[in-house]
Amino acid sequence: MLKLFLIAGEPSGDRLGAALMAGLRQLTEVEFHGIGGPMMAEQGLKSLFPMSELSIMGLVEVLPKYFHLKKRIAETAAAALALNPAAVISIDSPDFCLRVAAIIKAARPTQRTIHYVAPSVWAWRPHRATKMARVIDHVLALLPFEPPLMTAAGMTCDFVGHPVVAEPLATEAERALIAGEGPLILALPGSRRGEVTRLAPVIGETLGIIAKTYPTLRVALPTVPHIAALVRDLTADWPVRPQIIEDAPTKRAAFAKANVALAASGTVSLELAAAHVPMVIAYKMHPVTFWLTNRALLIDTVTLVNLVSDTRVVPEFIGPRCQPALIAPAVLSLLTDRAAQDAAMTLTMQRLGQGGEAPGLRAAQSVLAHL
Repeated sequence: MLKLFLIAGEPSGDRLGAALMAGLRQLTEVEFHGIGGPMMAEQGLKSLFPMSELSIMGLVEVLPKYFHLKKRIAETAAAALALNPAAVISIDSPDFCLRVAAIIKAARPTQRTIHYVAPSVWAWRPHRATKMARVIDHVLALLPFEPPLMTAAGMTCDFVGHPVVAEPLATEAERALIAGEGPLILALPGSRRGEVTRLAPVIGETLGIIAKTYPTLRVALPTVPHIAALVRDLTADWPVRPQIIEDAPTKRAAFAKANVALAASGTVSLELAAAHVPMVIAYKMHPVTFWLTNRALLIDTVTLVNLVSDTRVVPEFIGPRCQPALIAPAVLSLLTDRAAQDAAMTLTMQRLGQGGEAPGLRAAQSVLAHL
């Protein structure tokens, strides 16, 4: 039986890992080990430790957790080496995963290593691909323009499509889970404790401004279980109390019925595009993290819908511009004119593989072909 060691460090990686695992189980007999979240657990993975320990973003935010993370890196590498799997498959979270891969490769140079999600070298720090090639053999890319960048650095790479194109949309029965009249805004402050803590007050104040124009405004806030209690605390004083959603059917309903979304920067923009929800992107981070990141950026947008569609129709309010007085007018504008975003979202889904084989299955085929 094929043995694989998988490592995912955050909810988006958990989704990718679960889809890959499902694809592999369709194709062969396989046994899974490693680190993952609840979705990967449903596919048969028993995580070495809670994946939520790794869901930290930003240099300043990581520093207090440095020694604990270093311990987890060593522990993960040791477990992978003890298993001696056919491949170690790391999923996104490069700051953690590639350090694990480096220890593994140093101890066992012949160990096959695969990384799922190419580093965004088109966005910043282009040397990362060359550095990654020292410890990674093969890459599974989510975006169609990434394989040439990976092969130029010395790795093999397949574009496998983005799993968002295969995720289920709300059924008619599910749509009924969201009731009421008035415009519905999706509030999506992120899945990490730090980003939710920083962004929730901004979203709350923005909603207060929008409610002056739309007194019947409704707000839905899908979240994940490990931060649900925090989200409830942070939204308790919002001028428009959100419907906090933790289950998948109601989340799909909210995405189906939303008029607009106010979301943290990240892969959620693609989930919104799949459901054709026009969006405004906001992100607030530690000033030092923003300064360091902004200096290194090679692109003028951080939103994947803008990048994949080669447009700039999704407005962004990042760092110092993440202010309610700036964000609210952009949201209000989308409530009356969404045509440009609709076209960009359709194009994005086509370019990410909509209508073809499920990305998880394509990723599984790429893994097996490489092995």
